[in-house]
Amino acid sequence: MNETNGYAVFFFPQALEVLGDAIKPYLQDGPMGAHVLCNEIDTGGALLEMTIQGVTSDGKMVTLELMVPGSMVRMVVSSQSDSMFGFGPRIPPVPVTELPAVGPTALPADARSDTVPDSSTQPATPAATEPAVASTHDAGKPAS
Repeated sequence: MNETNGYAVFFFPQALEVLGDAIKPYLQDGPMGAHVLCNEIDTGGALLEMTIQGVTSDGKMVTLELMVPGSMVRMVVSSQSDSMFGFGPRIPPVPVTELPAVGPTALPADARSDTVPDSSTQPATPAATEPAVASTHDAGKPAS
């Protein structure tokens, strides 16, 4: 398969024998075996429809459509290129070697985490002077 986009359709050996000379002009040999290169396929019905772009002996472009029973097909291989898609400049992405800081005041990655506030700098809260509320475990016990 030398094309960048398309399908290679491989047939069972018995199918190639049955199709005989009719399929031979469309077959291409490759390291994986004889196959038909096509631009589009339709597997929706009993027949596998293969669309092939060809050139006549006069040099005219022609579109051929081959149809064979789906039971003759051993395997279909899709070949799609990974070309860039969409609008914008075609600039390859730059690999990130270090994560950027989050915001202008971000600390370095090895800085100490301050997720728990330091209680020595906090003023005493009025809740510390209020009487404690009995827990639910002590709710049914008599007061002592």
